[in-house]
Amino acid sequence: MRESDGKNLLSQIDEPSQLRQLSLPQLQQLADEIRDAIIRTVSTNGGHLAPNLGVVELTIALHYVFDAAVDRIIWDVGHQAYAHKLLTGRRDRFHTLRRHGGVSGFPKRSESHFDAFGTGHSSTSISSALGISVAKDLKRSPGRAIAVIGDGSMTGGIAFEGLNHAGDLAKNLIVVLNDNEMSISPNVGALSSFLSSKLSNKTMMYLKREMENFLKSIPGLGPNILQMLKRSIDSLITLFTPGMLFQAFEFHYIGPIKGHRIDRMIETFQMALHIEGPVLLHVLTQKGKGYLPAEKDPTSFHGVGAFDIRTGKSIGSNSGSSNSPSYTKVFGNTLVRLAEADPTIVAITAAMIQGTGLDCFSERFRDRFFDVGIAEQHAVTFAAGLATEGFKPVVAVYSTFIQRAYDQIIHDVCLQNLPVVFALDRGGLVGEDGPTHHGAFDLSCLRSVPNMVLMAPKDENELQHMIKTALDHPGPAAVRYPRGNGLGIPLDEELKPLPIGKAELLREGDQVLLIGIGSTVHAAVEAAERLERQGVRAAVINARFVKPLDRDMLLSWARKTGRVITIEENVLQGGFGSAVLEMFQEASFFPRSFVRLGLPDEFVPHGSQSILRNLCGIDAEGIEKAALDLLSMRHAKILHAIGQAAGG
Repeated sequence: MRESDGKNLLSQIDEPSQLRQLSLPQLQQLADEIRDAIIRTVSTNGGHLAPNLGVVELTIALHYVFDAAVDRIIWDVGHQAYAHKLLTGRRDRFHTLRRHGGVSGFPKRSESHFDAFGTGHSSTSISSALGISVAKDLKRSPGRAIAVIGDGSMTGGIAFEGLNHAGDLAKNLIVVLNDNEMSISPNVGALSSFLSSKLSNKTMMYLKREMENFLKSIPGLGPNILQMLKRSIDSLITLFTPGMLFQAFEFHYIGPIKGHRIDRMIETFQMALHIEGPVLLHVLTQKGKGYLPAEKDPTSFHGVGAFDIRTGKSIGSNSGSSNSPSYTKVFGNTLVRLAEADPTIVAITAAMIQGTGLDCFSERFRDRFFDVGIAEQHAVTFAAGLATEGFKPVVAVYSTFIQRAYDQIIHDVCLQNLPVVFALDRGGLVGEDGPTHHGAFDLSCLRSVPNMVLMAPKDENELQHMIKTALDHPGPAAVRYPRGNGLGIPLDEELKPLPIGKAELLREGDQVLLIGIGSTVHAAVEAAERLERQGVRAAVINARFVKPLDRDMLLSWARKTGRVITIEENVLQGGFGSAVLEMFQEASFFPRSFVRLGLPDEFVPHGSQSILRNLCGIDAEGIEKAALDLLSMRHAKILHAIGQAAGG
């Protein structure tokens, strides 16, 4: 690769091996160019800004030292992978980030061979990297596995399960702990970095191994002396560093290291190559590094929509009505109102205070709010314990993340029939975050569990009444609502519980019945209005409840029309439509025609919610087409029968 001559360096990087041709000043220039590219793209497309800006130098150093053709770099969560994508052949397509058909916002194995493992949910990198490391040993193939995990992800239990197993296997695994939250004073950090470097350089590691071999050869006495020496060295390191925990897992601890010093990072990674066994590199970084608004408010800039680069202010609008509050906000405000009157209500989140709308609750009721970290399993069982003592815990979590606590929902909550409320935000298609974040499975998973009441509101006003309903219910209940703004429906002043298992008739009709649940109800109403203009009379029911179903209303209107279409923003397998069909079968009723609309038996890609709903046929246009197809099929059969009779 030619010298830059002041030209853009990033435009000349087609694969990470080219980084080794750059000087240190050029690498720093490249870091600035990468940050600029990330800021410009995210300001237009939205995405995870602050965490990606914080790992630019770290990413450059990783690809400078390790050979991505044989080594495997695993990015935990994926919020840190934008610089990686820019350096691994996706520079020219980076402007399509998170757009439908474009570059994914997360590592994706089908997108690039440099993406060693697909990630979207946190805390998985150590376990997957250990699996890769063991596989390499079994195949006798070269290269190392490197897991890059954030300090937030270390609150997930699976991370410690991975550490425990890795220490036991003693494989050549490298874990990079990207620490952008822990406060460590400069003097202590510098001293600990010096100690770790001196105790971990190539010469010292060689001498250490030779001394260990010598002492092991002394019968009886040698091993005891060796253990004493090892304890002394470990104590010296951990006295000045936070490394004691990792030493307990049998990891060689190095750090803390300044994560924005490319030279220090390169030196440290090169050092790690000479260490046998598992190594943990503790790297200190700053979220939002290089963009002042993100540096000042890294939480707000963790995940953002489109924004003005100059001011940092949002310029995009969420789905729904831009003049109405988000479903998340309505949930949060409703819970505060209810908690003011009921001191037994407590709120629990798994490291998503603002994301779940609990920021106001956390400020208003400090003693009744609990952020458990990225630990959904613990959150659910913790809630179950609270419920046994007379409290009404509300677990607020994204639909896609509650999957991580399915066993706890079944055994710890539902089996004991405890009054735990699950507020499932981001139910259905979430948009640009893609398949790792779509809430596509919750209706199927939860409706099969005994004692669970499962509901989904058609709009923001119904949501607040459903929160009240769930809290008044004496057993487990889940309320599932979509990402984005509400429809602009006025909110009732008084909160009233809904009758459990009772649906709502929105339109009468005698030709076809449209049964919607949650976010699909509004589309069903719009489709019915379109059909009416074509002379088709469609009835519309807002099911409200997936479990229990309103047997009487659904059967009554299905018998009147004979043709039924169910619409859900959930996978069709075992979902809402399946529940309706099962209920019909149990009642020995078989409609003339039955169509289920929902998400296909595949992982839906990333893209805007409107594009994805259209592709899946669950918007007004898709429902209208399904109804017309259903009616035309009947007409075609009649014409075919008439033709056969005439010919006979």
